[in-house]
Amino acid sequence: MSEQEQGFVVRDRRGMGGSATTGSSAAYEKPAAEEKSSPSSSRSDTGGPQDAPLPVTFSSFVISLGSSALMLMGERLDPRQEAMPVNLPQAKEIIDLLSILEEKTKGNLTSEEQTVLRDMLYALRMKYVALAPPK
Repeated sequence: MSEQEQGFVVRDRRGMGGSATTGSSAAYEKPAAEEKSSPSSSRSDTGGPQDAPLPVTFSSFVISLGSSALMLMGERLDPRQEAMPVNLPQAKEIIDLLSILEEKTKGNLTSEEQTVLRDMLYALRMKYVALAPPK
């Protein structure tokens, strides 16, 4: 290898007492400045702590997917953000995915989870029908 070429070093410390596997001359390690500024150990721009993230629940998952579909249908969920271009085929895929979740989880959800899923699907379907070109 010439001196101009630089490779990398892979250090796998998961087992065997921290032994490292070496691949080449230059090493890739996360700089200490990046570690200190990682999102999980810092505060957000609004000043709130991010040390304890909110737990992911079925309802929050449905709301996340629904929000994505709404954004793909041109909704601006945050007035400070620029609107995304409308992408109806991708929004329809998310709606179909939520429909499959509704079918496959029937009888296994709490009443609150069922209500969130049903209401989200209704809102998304109505928005999609309003935007979809007539056939």
